[in-house]
Amino acid sequence: MAAAERDARQAGDFAVPAAVARWREAAAAVGPADRKAAEEGIRLAYRRAGLAEPERIVWAGSPCEAVTVVRGLREAGRSVREEIRTRPWAAERARLQADLGPVGWSAHWAATGARLWETTRALADRIRTGVVEESAGEARAEAGVRLVLLDAVLGQHDAPWLAAFDTERAPLDGLARVAENAGWWWPYERAAVVCERPTELHRDEAGRLDRGDGPAVAFPDGFALHAWRGMPVPAEFLAELGSLTPERIRQEENAELRRVMLEYYGYDRYLTESGAVPVHRDETGVLWRIELVGDEPVVMVEVVNSTPEPDWLRVPPRTRTAKEGVAWTFGLRPEVYEPVRET
Repeated sequence: MAAAERDARQAGDFAVPAAVARWREAAAAVGPADRKAAEEGIRLAYRRAGLAEPERIVWAGSPCEAVTVVRGLREAGRSVREEIRTRPWAAERARLQADLGPVGWSAHWAATGARLWETTRALADRIRTGVVEESAGEARAEAGVRLVLLDAVLGQHDAPWLAAFDTERAPLDGLARVAENAGWWWPYERAAVVCERPTELHRDEAGRLDRGDGPAVAFPDGFALHAWRGMPVPAEFLAELGSLTPERIRQEENAELRRVMLEYYGYDRYLTESGAVPVHRDETGVLWRIELVGDEPVVMVEVVNSTPEPDWLRVPPRTRTAKEGVAWTFGLRPEVYEPVRET
């Protein structure tokens, strides 16, 4: 174990790898919330902040529905997110920074929260964007939705920073209990609104939202977000991927959506069925090129090898020879690339 991680474990008084695994699971959890446990956590979080417990706790099927519920609340009082989430987090961070010093804190964060930060932040950002798009029909309404979202505690999606601290004791134990059992929530003086977790979550190997045959994120009330390798796409767009043709791909005016179509359809298949012609041949393979309106051309090398099926490599549009393209995939200049033919 690295010295920095050992020191971080001692200072934080909890097991770093176990905390990361625990909160990675929480961040990606799907399925019904444990409402009893979540509500106990909410009440505990209020007490830890020195506040009276909320008079009522209202459940919503998704962050989108929760925004609607929050905007319709009456006599709920002001938001107490500052007391419940921001101040305890800041106090724990200050304590650890004082114990570890700047270098030690940096190492501790790298060993804990940083491991979950990018993928969890990207998911939370995508949900926020989806809520705004779903809820807002005009500029004034959009501003109101954004203001409500600022009051949210992210529950399971606060996992990265919860992973960096000891959440088995005050002041973060209440927040942690909610995060492990429910989704986003909104604390106000006399009421709290809390969300169910997603029913579905689909990601690719890079951790990006990704699904070609349905929503990448879905909630029990029907709120859903669609994505292909991290790029948001309309639901109706995904529905037609199974019936794509080269002509339909050429007709797509949105360059980003056309790239998704090409990835799904297969660049090699598209070249073959589009009547593309080779522009260069040499001992490494065959260079193919097809122009796309409003986008960079598709340029690929059909590599010569010993297998029955050819390998296809997409290369930069500026590529002029097959050897140049293959060399580029190895990070080499064509004059220093010397392929060895398989037999």
